[in-house]
Amino acid sequence: MSNPASRKSFFPQQIGLYLFVVPAVIAVSVFAYAPAISAIYHSFFEWSGNNAKTFVGAGNFQRLASDRVFWTSFATVGVLVVANVFKLIPSIFIAVMIHRVKHAGLQYFYRVLVVVPMIVPTLVTLFVWKGFLDTNLGALNRFLEATGLMDLLCRLDAFFHWNIFHAGQSPAWLGEPALILPALILWGFPWLGAVGVLVYLAGLQSIGEEIYEAADLDGVNGWQKFYHIELPLILTQVRVTLTLLIIGTLQGFGLQLLLLGENGGPGGRGMVPGLWMYNRAFFASEFGYACAIGVVIFAVILVLTLLNNRFVRARP
Repeated sequence: MSNPASRKSFFPQQIGLYLFVVPAVIAVSVFAYAPAISAIYHSFFEWSGNNAKTFVGAGNFQRLASDRVFWTSFATVGVLVVANVFKLIPSIFIAVMIHRVKHAGLQYFYRVLVVVPMIVPTLVTLFVWKGFLDTNLGALNRFLEATGLMDLLCRLDAFFHWNIFHAGQSPAWLGEPALILPALILWGFPWLGAVGVLVYLAGLQSIGEEIYEAADLDGVNGWQKFYHIELPLILTQVRVTLTLLIIGTLQGFGLQLLLLGENGGPGGRGMVPGLWMYNRAFFASEFGYACAIGVVIFAVILVLTLLNNRFVRARP
């Protein structure tokens, strides 16, 4: 049984800490929870963004069930999620290599090199890639022509009948429907995420030296150290980055909007759920329908996050 006197003394001592938390709680409620609740509420209305709205119940969600663009956009973002999972691999390997550098100064230098690209604004990076993928002046087509890979692609095209790559013509990576998805996957090459590298490094540095010493005594090579020691012990960090990746990929649409426009490029091949939500809200003034799309995106993210937390765990 608790002592009433101890309870009385607890609250006066801790009341200051609770007061410091109050502003953060208010800010999160106003700028995060309130908009989310408003979106759920308005998803049941036919609403154009003004004060007038008509209750339609589950009508917006029933409309989603037959929305071909919506389901196609989810297929596209599914491919991007799988591709982005594989894009985690370079960050993991770079983190392991930096961790294995014994010289402290050199290890710090490599960490700085990884972090420096974070200084460049994301918008600048997107514009650089838009120029990189340009049909006439883009570096990608010039690289393919200089290395002879363009001729190889033309021969593969002739063999598989893609009808995409033609001799003497520069492929339109953002203008040819069949090339839009490969261009989106190629974006960010060599797929070295600075935040991911730092997160993995933090996990690797928590591994005790005695574990490596025992592995050396057993004659374990570098690959075996990675597979049996390092990778299993940083799965917690992998789970965190996977969660952020899933959320970012399913919610994000800035890349597609800048590179392809609000319609997702020719044939809508670059359309993703976030961009379709943006399109319906700000170009069709169907804010209620856009809210319904947002609710579905939230539900999908929640399910995938729970699955990720359930199956990606550090092994003892």
